[in-house]
Amino acid sequence: MNWSQLLSSSIGRKIVMSVTGLFLISFLVVHLGINACVFNDLYDATDNGDMFNRAADYMGKTMLIRLMEIVLFLGFFIHIIQGVMLEMENHNKRKIGYQVPVGNKGSKWYSRSMGLLGTILLLFLILHWWHFWIPSRFTHVGLETPIILSNGRMSHDMFLLMKITFSEWWVVIVYVLACISLTYHLLHGFESAFRSLGVHNGRYIKILKSIGIGYSVIVPLVFAMMPISFKMGWIG
Repeated sequence: MNWSQLLSSSIGRKIVMSVTGLFLISFLVVHLGINACVFNDLYDATDNGDMFNRAADYMGKTMLIRLMEIVLFLGFFIHIIQGVMLEMENHNKRKIGYQVPVGNKGSKWYSRSMGLLGTILLLFLILHWWHFWIPSRFTHVGLETPIILSNGRMSHDMFLLMKITFSEWWVVIVYVLACISLTYHLLHGFESAFRSLGVHNGRYIKILKSIGIGYSVIVPLVFAMMPISFKMGWIG
């Protein structure tokens, strides 16, 4: 199978979706680890976001990380495009439909709604980039006043930017809804990715399903707690 066949066949698209999906799942772990540094403010009243700002500064000024951003964007782009193509293909196959709706007996509602959940996440991703990535890399809006970190480096105050961004209830609500969408997207996508890559052993599938459920709940929950914690004044 050449690259053209891989990207155009149904099986090939599922493989590409699985590989890029697992790559993005691994990215979420790294992203969560960096962002979770904001919670150090709960345990150290003198921190004032220093740990998070040092982590963000490292990620923003390390050349290897900046190069990996390109790979990350490619991963998002390919995953989205292949997802759209698969959704269109599945829609065409379902045009006739079932005479008797099978509902959740055939598959969970979120498994049948991956296109909708993916669209919500794409819109959220654009908003998230607008709030944080674009200011930190290009416009520096809200980051005009640099700070000196505890390690002596001068950097942007990304912690303050988060505090300002999450001071609006509508932003907090949108982020929490996006995290809920991410939970359901992952509940199907995690296990499905391994199945598409050939993992069909019942024992392994049960283990992966358990890991997937834990991951799908914990990761979005921690992400959701960040805007909530800023808004409620628990941190910042």
